[in-house]
Amino acid sequence: MKCTVCPRNCSADRESGVGFCGVGNEYVVARAAPHFWEEPCISGEKGSGTVFFSGCNLRCVFCQNYEVSRAACGRQVSEEQLMRIFDSLVEQGVNNINLVTPTHYAPMLAKTLEKYRSPVPIVYNSSGYESVETLKMLDGLIDIYLPDIKYFDPAPAKKYSGAEDYFNCASKAVLEMQRQVGTLTLGEDGVAKRGLIIRHLVMPGNVSQAIKIFTWVSENLPPDTYISLMRQYVPYGKAKEMPPIDRRLTSREYAIAKQRILALGFENCYFQGKDAAEEIFIPDFGLQGVDL
Repeated sequence: MKCTVCPRNCSADRESGVGFCGVGNEYVVARAAPHFWEEPCISGEKGSGTVFFSGCNLRCVFCQNYEVSRAACGRQVSEEQLMRIFDSLVEQGVNNINLVTPTHYAPMLAKTLEKYRSPVPIVYNSSGYESVETLKMLDGLIDIYLPDIKYFDPAPAKKYSGAEDYFNCASKAVLEMQRQVGTLTLGEDGVAKRGLIIRHLVMPGNVSQAIKIFTWVSENLPPDTYISLMRQYVPYGKAKEMPPIDRRLTSREYAIAKQRILALGFENCYFQGKDAAEEIFIPDFGLQGVDL
């Protein structure tokens, strides 16, 4: 069967080979462990039970997790093994099961999550480059959607991620996510139970993307939509040779984006300090928690 899971529509036969994402028709996991550096309502005090899947349907030139996104590391696991990984994380007391870069596994995950009834919320943590048709397979199975919206304009989307149609796809995907789970709700402990959080990583020389994205969000989603404006950009890989993204974000650039978001009237915003752009926050992808 030719793969049409994501907007790439690469038509690969993932039964016998790999798709644009770099993986076939089996789960490949690089890390499964509590993570304490997500948004406060996701990590809380107990941590988020992150499951980092290998491969990615974007190839961002600045990717911090390139070993995983290029499918260069990870271990193939069966559905039964994946459910044991979920159970292990729950036993460690995490607030949720956080599926990181799950897009290219979505149809498989739909089948797995039909069988696995999680005692904690399931988080779908994605790049935003999604097919609405695929997301509909997950309706009723995902509690929290945590998408990025990376770009508004086609030019930077094409230049940095090879996806000129990025916003056209991501905007429709986010509206579908909102339809499924609604505005974020928190428990008495401040931990997210259900809903949508929209992320955006502010990139050097590209503050206009943040402004355009959140102007669109303000016009299409409720004012109490949760927003996470990330400041953790660090140039990696090819980005080191591609001005203006060959440097870190300046305080002024982040401040401009922050001020505009606040001016748009959003009621629930997460902002990061300058120390967020440190490599110590990048997980070690050494198969932790995978061998169960």
